[in-house]
Amino acid sequence: MALSIRAILLIVGASLGGTLAAPAFAKECYAPDARAQERAFSRAVITEGGKTVWLGGQTGSPEKNFEGQVREIFAELDKTIKAVGGAGLPDMVTMTVFINDVRLGDRLTEIRKEIFKQCFPGSALITVTGFARPGILIEIQGMAVIGGK
Repeated sequence: MALSIRAILLIVGASLGGTLAAPAFAKECYAPDARAQERAFSRAVITEGGKTVWLGGQTGSPEKNFEGQVREIFAELDKTIKAVGGAGLPDMVTMTVFINDVRLGDRLTEIRKEIFKQCFPGSALITVTGFARPGILIEIQGMAVIGGK
């Protein structure tokens, strides 16, 4: 018997003490190859129904190291999605990540795997020369789909 992504997310969420809720809309992740799984992104995310939420670029505290900034950003994105009626990060369908040091890309992937576990958002990783605020190492913007079927 094949399980839907929603069912899998509910099972995983329950096994983690309910920390990972399934999105409230129909979401299917297309990541058929090892490279997509290895780098923690989907080649495509298909949604049906729901409301599109465009997430503005988020940065962390410049006093924190890279990992601290990444975790703070994902916590803020989760909080923002919940504030507008969503389930949180499981509702994300795509993200654009800006880093100022290409060597940090692998660490970002590790953290993203830990946070999303499966059914990763589509993603682009772009290296930039700098950010508007000194000390910023990463910025993430994205899109989520909430509600619907």
